[in-house]
This record gives sequence, C-alpha cells and structure tokens, in this order.
Amino acid sequence: MQSKPFQVKDIDSYLSCLPEKQIIALEKLRQTIREAAPEAEEVISYQIPAFKYHGMLVGFAGFKNHCSFFPMGSETISQFKNELKNFETSKGTIRFTPDKPLPSALVKKIVRARMKSNLERKALKEEFKNTRTKKTRKLA
Repeated sequence: MQSKPFQVKDIDSYLSCLPEKQIIALEKLRQTIREAAPEAEEVISYQIPAFKYHGMLVGFAGFKNHCSFFPMGSETISQFKNELKNFETSKGTIRFTPDKPLPSALVKKIVRARMKSNLERKALKEEFKNTRTKKTRKLA
C-alpha cells in the first residue's frame, strides 16, 4: 500500500524540513518579500511557499543543491535579466545558493514589479467584465 506524500500546511512547516543554511537563506528571502508586499498573503501552492496579492505573486523553494525564487512569470525575469546575470535563471525560476543569496534590493524590485503586474491584470479583468455587462444590458 502506498503512503500519502507529506502535505505541507504552511511556510514554517515547509522550512522546518530543510537544512539549516537553506532555512536561514529562505527565511531572509521570506522577510524581504514581506517588507516589499506587507499585504500579501502567505500560502502553500504546489507544495511550495508562495505569496498571493491579487493573484499569485512569488514563490520560493529549497532543493538539494540550490534554492529557487519563482517570480511567477517569465516576463519578470526578462525585465531584470541584467541584474540577474550572476544567477542561473530559466523561464520562471531564479536559482541561488545560501552562500550567494539574491540581493534584498533586487528581490524587492522584483516583488514590486509583480505587484504592479497583478494590479494591472486585475484592472483589465474588471474593465472587460464591465464592458461585457454593458453589452449584455444593451441586448436585453
């Protein structure tokens, strides 16, 4: 019989399963995200720590040989590619190590850019919804 995979209930329980160096690095990242987005909600999404602010904002995780910061969108990584040149990146991931963490100022800039993006997307959705409502009323 297969046992159920470990279900993480919150960020603290996620971090408690990691090596001490990663805990320290990711806790610092967590605090930096909180400073940049104090109104964001901490959640677990896809079994990793994440923050929501009018949609998914950012996430992070610890792996065997590195930590990852997930800006939840490739456009954000492209926007900051020059500042990220000393870090390994892929479409939606920025990799770093506890010994070479992401600069706090850069993390804050990325988080604020994601907040702006989420607010713009929310405004577009509301505008679209209002436009559809007006068209529906005219048809009635």
